[in-house]
Amino acid sequence: MTTLDETAMEFLQPPDWKPPRGYANGVLHRIQPGDALIFVGGLIGWNAQQEFETDDFALQVRQALANVVAVLAEGGAKPEHITRMTWYVKNKREYVAAYPEIGKHYREFIGRHFPAMAAVEVADLVEDRAKVEIEVTACVPGE
Repeated sequence: MTTLDETAMEFLQPPDWKPPRGYANGVLHRIQPGDALIFVGGLIGWNAQQEFETDDFALQVRQALANVVAVLAEGGAKPEHITRMTWYVKNKREYVAAYPEIGKHYREFIGRHFPAMAAVEVADLVEDRAKVEIEVTACVPGE
């Protein structure tokens, strides 16, 4: 069994964000010189200080996508490096009803890049006010 080379792993935390408790917002793992994988933990629609500014579903999606892009940037990744997204939503009907606004926010932050995706309705999320949580994997090619 091989062990993980700890020098190949880096925790990603935007410098102006309040530190998470008990988890990492993102982890970068170098798989060979220059190439890396980034795993972004489930990010929700709160700001850098872990405060919700809205209870509107689409606006929480907008903030969650902004958060994803910020964590990716800490690892030198761009939205076009995203290979997989998983969306956890508390209310499927609210999610579907917000499609037009979600699409607008998605294009604002991710562009017209469409990775493998899944959306799952869940019974609840850990943060009571959270309506959506987005998890991402990105592959960053070497220079």
